[in-house]
Amino acid sequence: MTKSADLPEIAAGVDRRVLTKEIWLVLALSLGASGVAAIISFTGVLTSSKPISGQTAVIVGSRAPGRPWLDLAWQIFAVVTALVPVALVGHLLARGKESFRTIGFDLRDRFRDLGRGTAIAAAVGGAGLLFYIGAHATGVNLTVDPSQLPDDWWRIPILIAVSVQNAVLEEVIVLGYLNHRLDQLGWSVRRSIATSSLLRGSYHLYQGLGGFAGNVIMGVIFGYLYRRWGRIMPLVVAHTLIDTAALIGATYLLGKVSWLPS
Repeated sequence: MTKSADLPEIAAGVDRRVLTKEIWLVLALSLGASGVAAIISFTGVLTSSKPISGQTAVIVGSRAPGRPWLDLAWQIFAVVTALVPVALVGHLLARGKESFRTIGFDLRDRFRDLGRGTAIAAAVGGAGLLFYIGAHATGVNLTVDPSQLPDDWWRIPILIAVSVQNAVLEEVIVLGYLNHRLDQLGWSVRRSIATSSLLRGSYHLYQGLGGFAGNVIMGVIFGYLYRRWGRIMPLVVAHTLIDTAALIGATYLLGKVSWLPS
């Protein structure tokens, strides 16, 4: 594997310490903090009297039970504020005379990105479902309940919005931004991919060891493809499709099909 084309060296006048601090701050405001929260959550799971597979991890829960309009307002607020770190990354890239285009987050090759993303989603999504079922059966993963939203008109639109938000947040920060900055710090490609993959796994640890391992593997695959194509947009498409299928599919299938843990 080689580094993505047009990934520049450290900008003149910016030292390594400043760039390192920037990375830590971005992660502390976003998925790095989520990783710490997931570790704390999993510690609670391990110290509980219940077996791991007997506990539940909720992906999208109600924020105001019994009050649908207030719940909707909170859901929209959560989606919008979760994307603020992405806007910050865009700002930081622009200050260095770069842009989202530097990491391939744009629409210049949208049809190819859509095709590649759809193919990746079909392969990774199917394998991921089998991995989750196997991990749950062995007792190392919690039962994942993708949605506990009320059966209201806005449930599906919010689930789609959450899927897009997750995809943009994770792929822009953990895949594109982090790998780009680590390149500028002189890290090797393998070390960068390993770091971003472990970070991806860390904030899914609240689902159990299966969620951690499955997302580390997904991170390695996505990292390799990003290095190959120099674009994160196909991975954003893939991630969006995977999450949308999981959230909406499980909403209607959970408890109704015998092979899906509930």
